[in-house]
Amino acid sequence: WHDTPRSMLPIYKELIAAGLRIWVFSGDTDAVVPLTATRYSIGALGLPTTTSWHPWYDDQEVGGWSQVYKGLTLVSVRGAGHEVPLHRPRQALVLFQYFLQGKPMPGQTKNATLA
Repeated sequence: WHDTPRSMLPIYKELIAAGLRIWVFSGDTDAVVPLTATRYSIGALGLPTTTSWHPWYDDQEVGGWSQVYKGLTLVSVRGAGHEVPLHRPRQALVLFQYFLQGKPMPGQTKNATLA
């Protein structure tokens, strides 16, 4: 596999420079690509943080955590493994809905509603 980049970070930089909205999501129990490694890698981009690590909510419960950087949003899904939609389908749907609507993940006072 010598024809592919070893890291997505240069591609993220290119997409951010092009003005595209990027959300990276991860299950917090993912054993294949651990959330801590994803956070470390995104930190290596050196992007300024616009909203620090904070919980997002679904139906009055913490659905996961999120951090917003200039040009990229990282979202974790609580209790999900490598295949987030398989492990936590409702929370995955909320995540995708908010991404498509261009909204930040729901806070405690703004609970997600499924459309």
